[in-house]
Amino acid sequence: MLKNLTKRNNFKEMKLNNIISEIKRKQSFLCVGLDTDITKIPSVLKTEHDAVFAFNKAIIDATAEYSIAYKPNLAFYEALGLKGWQSLEKTVFYIKERFPEIFIIADAKRGDIGNTSTQYAKAFFETLPFDAITVAPYMGSDSVSPFLKFDDKFVILLALTSNAGANDFQYFKQNNEHLFEKVMVESQKWAGKEKMMYVVGATRAEMLVQIRQIVPEHFLLVPGVGAQGGSLHDVAKYGMTNDGGLIVNSSRAILYASPDSDFDIKAASEAKQVQEEMRKLLLEKKVI
Repeated sequence: MLKNLTKRNNFKEMKLNNIISEIKRKQSFLCVGLDTDITKIPSVLKTEHDAVFAFNKAIIDATAEYSIAYKPNLAFYEALGLKGWQSLEKTVFYIKERFPEIFIIADAKRGDIGNTSTQYAKAFFETLPFDAITVAPYMGSDSVSPFLKFDDKFVILLALTSNAGANDFQYFKQNNEHLFEKVMVESQKWAGKEKMMYVVGATRAEMLVQIRQIVPEHFLLVPGVGAQGGSLHDVAKYGMTNDGGLIVNSSRAILYASPDSDFDIKAASEAKQVQEEMRKLLLEKKVI
């Protein structure tokens, strides 16, 4: 039993080490969010049988050398019904087969009672080969634990989001502790850095100092850089660790860099620009 436990722990550490290795190899911690809106796809693709997948494939091919992760936002696919799920499936399998080193995140924000979470975990970790899934923690440990049973997968727990409504609950304070802080403290009892990451919005970058006091080594998924106005420099200044420790997402600024037939070229240019800035930040922090 001890031998099996050691093997499982080594496997989990290997997955984390792969992410760190990719950050250093590509000199980037960029995640491209595949929030593919059918209404914004360039007209040149509208005649394709599966325009969503055709768009995703072109974006992936154009940006893979600058990206360590992709993050399909499930809402954009679910809204299209069966056809959307088929586009999602083709997208995920394409990344896994063409770029197996790239980390794939299901931006699903699931979180329900244990039996339901078990089925969600199977959907995204068995039926579809995602590497990680975003999970809402507010139903407690039994709603998160089914996702943690997969040794080679990550749970990315919603911690502190950047929307205005975050103030409604996440900053509630009791006994000198915010609710988001309690979530991060308690959740570390469920899994370590080899299994769990946290979502922290880039527009709350100043809070990263406080967050790093609670989770000094866990990776953080940081949305909100780019079109949403978050500062990449501030995120790195307050949140970067010796291993990088950050996966920073950019969606609209890359996906819709151009509405024309050169959309993939412009997307690559935008991704490269972000990667070059990330390289400088990694050098400053002596990660590479």
